[in-house]
Amino acid sequence: MHQRNIHRYGYDFVKLAKTHPALESHLITLETGAHSIDFSKAASILEFNTALLKHHYNIRYWKLPPNTLYPPIPGRADYLHHIADLVGKKAKKGLDIGCGASAIYPILGNAIYNYEMVGTDVDETSFNHAVDNTAKNDAITIRHQADRSNILKDMILDGEFYDFTMCNPPFYASKEEADKANLKKQRNLGTVENGRNFSGVSHELYCNGGEALFIKRMIKESVQFKDQVGWFTSLVSKSQHLKPLEKQLTKAGAIYHIVPMESGNKKSRFIAWKFKK
Repeated sequence: MHQRNIHRYGYDFVKLAKTHPALESHLITLETGAHSIDFSKAASILEFNTALLKHHYNIRYWKLPPNTLYPPIPGRADYLHHIADLVGKKAKKGLDIGCGASAIYPILGNAIYNYEMVGTDVDETSFNHAVDNTAKNDAITIRHQADRSNILKDMILDGEFYDFTMCNPPFYASKEEADKANLKKQRNLGTVENGRNFSGVSHELYCNGGEALFIKRMIKESVQFKDQVGWFTSLVSKSQHLKPLEKQLTKAGAIYHIVPMESGNKKSRFIAWKFKK
């Protein structure tokens, strides 16, 4: 994890449960005597993430509708820490594309770096929950993208400037691909259950063409907003998608970086690009 990520040294589950008592019933005791949770269970992950938000970020209200995506807080924080390195200390404002019901990036971006954040989502239910989760924070605005054919259009308004955009795109190209990936993950965790340990509704998990096509669409649109954004960024879950994306960025005349990230045994990355002024 990033050097500034407060989660890089592990978790004190007992302290977390004191801050968020609903976590206590989900605690398990390992053979070593240490406490943990069953990371194969969506309900446990939800309470764990809620406890992290309350304990470390002073977020007192955070509710999610059933089956929505349960974002892993440490990994989400890592993305923001690396973005902060990219944009510098003077950065003030960020845009999260596809914020979901959790609005986790706008919430963490404001809590950690005091960024003014705007989150967008195409799904009306997710939009409404994101508005609810951020209602008491004047530094966060949530916008509904009513036109699914667009990503940035109507979300970046005339006269606005963002130091960065960020995005956790739908990973999969179909429901079948998402279900297959979930089954493999459950088996790796040693259990197979109905549903997903990380949950997620359709627009959060898959879209036509998967993440590669989604990011290509975003690159194409970003040209129109090159004077209103410092750095465009997006997570890229599959490394094999990088070469086609790099090719498209070169064709668009963008300057780009691939920023690696690591959390335990998991390696990930995001791609960042901007245009010459």
